[in-house]
Amino acid sequence: MDIKGKVVAITGGARGLGKAMALEFASRGGRLALIDLSAADLEACADACTALGAEARAYSCNVSSEEAVIATLDAIVADFGALDVMINNAGIVKDGLLIKFKDGQITGKMTLDQWNAVISVNLTGVFLCGREAAERMIKAGKGGVIINISSISKDGNAGQTNYTAAKAGVAAMATTWAKELARYGIRTGAIAPGFCATDILSSMSPETLAKVTAPVPLKRLGEPSEVARTAVFIVENDFFTGRTIYIDGGMRL
Repeated sequence: MDIKGKVVAITGGARGLGKAMALEFASRGGRLALIDLSAADLEACADACTALGAEARAYSCNVSSEEAVIATLDAIVADFGALDVMINNAGIVKDGLLIKFKDGQITGKMTLDQWNAVISVNLTGVFLCGREAAERMIKAGKGGVIINISSISKDGNAGQTNYTAAKAGVAAMATTWAKELARYGIRTGAIAPGFCATDILSSMSPETLAKVTAPVPLKRLGEPSEVARTAVFIVENDFFTGRTIYIDGGMRL
């Protein structure tokens, strides 16, 4: 798919990896539909895309709400006249051990609220956005691309039962959707980033950062732009579908 002129919707598009992908697609002539909860950050990212010569619009949406997702994607199609690429990037973390045990006593456990909050946004949100994007792409009859942002944590990371389950799920959905949607000209894929230089990690002390990067063979954090270029690869390569690309500097959990 040639990116120029194509409508690219990105959830979690206001900051971090979402913003990096927005700027990358904007620089290549994409038309950006940015979806997030933070109105101020959305407008700032839209302005940055506009400065690159791209058309960009901001949409405030809670991706875990079916009604909100349907209304938002309807608005995107009404505003742009199309939806060509859907990148499901929005996500949250609420980490905790499954069970905390100390001095012969259970001292804590991951709560149902922690589980539900992460599954609602990171898994159900991807399901809703992917489903609704596919419906609009099928109706338009021009094919499309759906990308789910997973994580190396999908293979299992201590303290992240909820996040791991969600990120494994979105990768599996990309594989399933590839089989179901190919007949409509829709390709799918997933990206599993390792530790990247987003705001949270970049603000760590040098000592903490050194511990984070020590297990990474390349001995550094990934750049958000490197993840963004991976999304570009998936969109542009018409023989790619149903696979997960790891962008992790060689790290294995």
